[in-house]
Amino acid sequence: MGLRLGYNTNGLAHHRLEDALRLLAELGYDGCALTLDHHHLDPFAPDLPARVDRVGRLAGDLGLGLVVETGARFLLDPRRKHEPTLVSAEADGRRRRVDFLLLAVGIARDLGAEAVSLWSGALPAGASPDRAWDPMLEGLATVAAGAEARGVALGLEPEPGMLVEDVDDYLRARAAVGSPALRMTLDLGHCILTEEGAPEDVVRRVGSELVNVHAEDMRRPRHEHLAFGEGEMSYEPIMGALREIRYDGLVNVELSRDSHRGPDVARSALEHLRAAEAAATKEGAGARAR
Repeated sequence: MGLRLGYNTNGLAHHRLEDALRLLAELGYDGCALTLDHHHLDPFAPDLPARVDRVGRLAGDLGLGLVVETGARFLLDPRRKHEPTLVSAEADGRRRRVDFLLLAVGIARDLGAEAVSLWSGALPAGASPDRAWDPMLEGLATVAAGAEARGVALGLEPEPGMLVEDVDDYLRARAAVGSPALRMTLDLGHCILTEEGAPEDVVRRVGSELVNVHAEDMRRPRHEHLAFGEGEMSYEPIMGALREIRYDGLVNVELSRDSHRGPDVARSALEHLRAAEAAATKEGAGARAR
């Protein structure tokens, strides 16, 4: 059985959600990373339960697995991208983020989604990283408790420039929170910016922690998600490592700045990753035969 590939709806922002799901199924994707946003399953819509039911049924009919993503840019604040976060200076802002994440957990449960993906947030200008950890962990623990009670897995994503920036930061947060619901989202492109080893080595290091994986191309030193072939990453060894650890979650392509050419990019991304996986499988079979 091959790796399960999905596509993030933040890269299909000009599509109706139902159309996006149908497109992904037609292309041959196995799943979808559904970014909750005002135009894609708005979590604050008055008819949210009916919308969740409709989307869940459609995804099931199409055979698409789901991960709920919480990184919409202006969902909580129309003027400040990604704000508020778990590390915002204002306690009210942090509570708003926690409330939203708990809402996302409930949506994920009702959708039958495999995980909710989240990140810590970037520190406000001049803020102390040391002082930010305690309130961040407090909020994260509250969300993890809610996820655990609802039987939903969380995938905390290390993100360049955020308080939880790399694998070591994730492991620190995981140990401090101590909830079995708290696991990891690994963005493969981030690995070349924040980790010492190659992405495939990072995959092997954290394999038992993974509930969600993001995939794209990237070129150092810029944190810019690129279509495959536009960066410096080689996906054959990465796909080989994911198969080696027997990862069975979704590998979700994340190209949020390519919505204007979404169908074409989604098609070529699927072809690229399937070709890389096929090459890795052939190489692995050859190695075993030698």
